[in-house]
Amino acid sequence: MKRREFITLLGGAAAMWPLAARAQQASIPVVALLSSGRLPESLIGIFRQGLAEQGHVEGRNVVIDYRHGDNRYERLAGLATEFARRQVAVIAALNSPPALAARAATTTIPIVFMIPDDPGGNATGVSFLLGDLGPKQLGLLRELMPHAKRIGLMVNPHNANFEASKTEVVMAASAIGVDLKVVEASDSREIEMAFAALVDNRVDALVVGPDSMFFNRRVQITTLAACHVLPAIYNAYDYAEAGGLMSYGTSLPEAFRQTGVYAGRIIKGEKPADLPVVQSAKFVFAINLPTARAVSGGR
Repeated sequence: MKRREFITLLGGAAAMWPLAARAQQASIPVVALLSSGRLPESLIGIFRQGLAEQGHVEGRNVVIDYRHGDNRYERLAGLATEFARRQVAVIAALNSPPALAARAATTTIPIVFMIPDDPGGNATGVSFLLGDLGPKQLGLLRELMPHAKRIGLMVNPHNANFEASKTEVVMAASAIGVDLKVVEASDSREIEMAFAALVDNRVDALVVGPDSMFFNRRVQITTLAACHVLPAIYNAYDYAEAGGLMSYGTSLPEAFRQTGVYAGRIIKGEKPADLPVVQSAKFVFAINLPTARAVSGGR
């Protein structure tokens, strides 16, 4: 890395605090939490836990102001600009689109991110190995279905990591002789259309790319996969919990906790440039046995 070396560790937010403006006037630090779509309360709580490990308790000596773009990435620039105008203590950007919006909005307010690469400057945080996970997910799916010859890949073309993630999986598919059918979706209607295209192309299985919009539509996606008896692998445990076949990806709880820890350290006075980017090294594999039996029985 040009700016600093990665270190390896084993690898939220609340509803908007109504007294945020008064809290700033009283010099209580405000942590701005920015995400592409609405986060599960469980992950918001883990972010709070990371802050608390550094002595910052919401409602006592820190305010958390949570905003999300409702899975419309064009809204993020305005939200980040508002945070910058208010001169919050730190912006926690919880995936690539919010991180890019925050970087464009300010070069002075510290940013803690959860993204694949280190953007340098006034930012630090947790790096996801998204480029490496797509091929791994494809391999796991192929182990479960060794005779699969045509596999789908669903991606969101508006995701900042869209091209990199797609390229890695395309190369991995070519190396093992799999015919890869790439479909794109950026909203619920396009997800329906993508599944129709996958069925028309008679794919044997599906890899769902990493994307916050997909994550927030996970019930729709896993339901469609079940309806079409289409084995699929995802990047977060929550998909398997929602009925998806299996998942493999970075531990989101650990990443959220570490993001909260870094936000707390910055509030204490540490600078992003002095905090090494944490490379996720804790991964979670999950398989939904009832779904696996249904897929096996259906085929």
